[in-house]
Amino acid sequence: MISVLLVAGVLVSMFVAYNIGGSTTGPAFGPAVGADAISKPVAAALMGVCFFVGAWTLGRNVVTKLGTELVTDTGVFTLEASIAVLFFIGVALLVGNVFGVPASTSMTAVGAIAGLGLAGGVLDLAVMGEIVIWWVVSPIVGFWVSLIIGRYFYARLNGMVAMERSSGPLFDVDRSGIVPIPRVHRTTNRRELGGTVTVVAIGCLMAFSSGTSNIANAVAPLVGSGALAMNPAIVFGGVAVTVGAFTIARRTLETMGSDITELPLTAAIVVASVSSTLVVFLSALGIPASFVIIATMSIVGLGWGRATRPMTVRDVAAGDGGAPVSVDALAADEEGEDLPPIGTEDADDIPEPGSLFNPVTTARVVLMQNVVPAIATVGSYLTFRFVPLFGL
Repeated sequence: MISVLLVAGVLVSMFVAYNIGGSTTGPAFGPAVGADAISKPVAAALMGVCFFVGAWTLGRNVVTKLGTELVTDTGVFTLEASIAVLFFIGVALLVGNVFGVPASTSMTAVGAIAGLGLAGGVLDLAVMGEIVIWWVVSPIVGFWVSLIIGRYFYARLNGMVAMERSSGPLFDVDRSGIVPIPRVHRTTNRRELGGTVTVVAIGCLMAFSSGTSNIANAVAPLVGSGALAMNPAIVFGGVAVTVGAFTIARRTLETMGSDITELPLTAAIVVASVSSTLVVFLSALGIPASFVIIATMSIVGLGWGRATRPMTVRDVAAGDGGAPVSVDALAADEEGEDLPPIGTEDADDIPEPGSLFNPVTTARVVLMQNVVPAIATVGSYLTFRFVPLFGL
């Protein structure tokens, strides 16, 4: 007979997965939605499918390992403790989703497990230190890579790919037959179609990568405790992620796709490429990747690079040069435009502040991406340390 405690554990696990769908859909498909490449429902559907494929194929390896590397004694993962860990992960992620900020699922989950490990005196500090170092380094790398692209390559790249959207839709749906068939709309040009396919494909790759790592954040404690088998755990998690993508993810899609910045399609491709490359690199090293923060810093770095194009490095360092560092510097250059050298571009060509990244929204995102994991860590530690029920 299925115990009430196990049912509660599965429900809490699905609650965590639901919030994972809400917090990770924005970073994966926010650039594509912000560039009007796909709609929110299409982004949610792609998120659900790609996430499940990643979870079912590679994710089971991460599920097996997550409960054994951060703690030196896996005996702390009792069913009761697993439910408590999942509860803190879910509540912390819910806080971020309510504020419309896509919090880092990996940071939140690792924080909750670290709280358990600290309370029980079984936390592996070496493993934790390695993870934290990469969490600090990877957003900085994403920021500087994107800044360099924005300052030195973005304008010419935009002239090559010409990613401005046409007036009509990308596709028409032919409903004359039994099965609806999508066809390219007459106003859709080849470069627009190619750019759209690219940015959506990169979003799918990010969703797949999320499945390979983030499914463990929702089900690893239960699977590690032996209370739930691997396959049904992945199915439950995948269903909940999809529901979250169709519901609560709407706010994070707006934050990552339009509130922080109004991204042209060229910029969306750059942000998604830089973020997904870093995520894949970290995954290869076995580090739970925080691509939420990487994507955010990539957006800011790309815009800062474009904003400083009219200024030389010396001007930027001195704080002058005549041209203000505009926050609306991702405006597309004209196709085929003969670009002047760095530092000689007319500052009037850079629009007034307004649509690259909103400083208030960006500050809110960065703040909440640190607050949410802290909530999970502190709550988990205090509970396991002082509540006698868990017996640590």
